[in-house]
Amino acid sequence: MKKLIKKATAIGSAATDVSIGLLILRVGTGIFMLLAHGWPKLSTFSEKSGGFPDPIGLGSPVSLSLAVFAEVFCALAIALGLFTRAAAIPLLVTMVVAAFVIHGDDPFQKKEFALLYAIPFLTLIFTGAGKYSIDAKLSK
Repeated sequence: MKKLIKKATAIGSAATDVSIGLLILRVGTGIFMLLAHGWPKLSTFSEKSGGFPDPIGLGSPVSLSLAVFAEVFCALAIALGLFTRAAAIPLLVTMVVAAFVIHGDDPFQKKEFALLYAIPFLTLIFTGAGKYSIDAKLSK
């Protein structure tokens, strides 16, 4: 058992490979955002466009379009590891607006969900996609 623990926690082992962690973070967060939030908005765009919240004063259709862009296209880019740092910015902004503007008067429990999504997007802005990504292949 001691050998197994030592091997699993050794620097440079597969268990401590940061890129595997970034892969799991990217794919998990990107796919969850796309399927749970982006796709429902995109598939009901015409129904939602008239009454979607307009927190920055651009009109409901524009605000919905920006949210769909972030939650569908940027989330997919993050899952693929394509332009990861740039794709994470619109998602981070969307989640911060959701937490502090849309749910600004709500209790913390309503803000928490958006903030929990914001954390991985902020992390990816600083770390990038890792070596198991399209970004890594393009940089070679």
